[in-house]
Amino acid sequence: MAISSPAHRIVAVGDLHGDFSAWRDIARAAQLVNSDGHWIGGDAILVQTGDVVDRGPDSLKIIQDLMRLQHEAQRAHGQVIAMVGNHEAMNMTGDLRYVSAADYASYSGGRSSQLRENVYTANKTVIEAAYHQRDPQMTPDAIKQAWFEAFPLGRIEHQIAWSPEGSIGKWIIGNPAVVLLDGILFVHGGISPAYVHMPVEEINQKVAAALTAKSTAPEAIINDPMGPLWYRGLAIPNWDGGSTDTPAAGAASGATPAAAAGPQSGAPAAGGPPTVAPPVAAAPALPPIEDQVNAVLSAFGAKRIVIAHTPLLSGIAMLYGDRLIRIDTGISSVYGGKVTYLDILDGMPVAHVVERSPPPSK
Repeated sequence: MAISSPAHRIVAVGDLHGDFSAWRDIARAAQLVNSDGHWIGGDAILVQTGDVVDRGPDSLKIIQDLMRLQHEAQRAHGQVIAMVGNHEAMNMTGDLRYVSAADYASYSGGRSSQLRENVYTANKTVIEAAYHQRDPQMTPDAIKQAWFEAFPLGRIEHQIAWSPEGSIGKWIIGNPAVVLLDGILFVHGGISPAYVHMPVEEINQKVAAALTAKSTAPEAIINDPMGPLWYRGLAIPNWDGGSTDTPAAGAASGATPAAAAGPQSGAPAAGGPPTVAPPVAAAPALPPIEDQVNAVLSAFGAKRIVIAHTPLLSGIAMLYGDRLIRIDTGISSVYGGKVTYLDILDGMPVAHVVERSPPPSK
């Protein structure tokens, strides 16, 4: 997504990871929404750089808020751009190891118990066969209990919503991974030397295609450690391509056996946690970060690049003469970092710290 028309005000917000309260603190402080959460930002452009999901309890609430605000902002001649982060891609491709129990529960409803029972019954033979591969002595009752534990209420609805045909999946596929706006390049992870000469629209097209295909191939752009969703080489000197949360890091602890059957009658796959892509080779030696930044800005015709993905709990960092700006400050309470946003007024960036609202009393 390349937008060349001048923007008077751009507000950029980094990783939110399921913290709806922090998101609303930011949106109100930035005067984008009123006390009821409705758009008052006029013609401002909000850029949320991805990773609104996982870890925290309220990912769905943030997604629904952004969806609604996109329409409200448009009516006021503003814009809300929700970008694709690596955690959105993980949810699309079935890597659910960071989805919280509360997040699953937010998708549940009055028919969730019956839906889960129906999916189990439809796939019972395959599920039992999968569990018996791990433990031939498991009884049918024990298998059902284990599968129900792996599929808490709401997980099936979550998978349906996040499928390429689902309400959230279609929205994610339509969102950009890279945005060039008024000479400022926004990307969740970063642009590595491997992608520096790929145009913005081509990157976004490849990301959308990989999301639609639910690709788990390690070389796919949505899984590639050098790709725009995962790259950390602009944040970590001498980064070697490794991370604790990359697709190569392995499945979640306590994973249950996966059944091989696909969905039946529109239901999601009957197995447990996803198969994680095999390890990929470490990244080649990288140029110094400042040299990479200069190469990226030159290739894309930009004057700044704004990245998220790699938490910096001390706050927003403006580096190399403000040409590289890091805005992932561990906003979510699961990190305990600073609640921040970047305000760009007529091209000039200003970092803001927001007071975190106290948790509701119990």
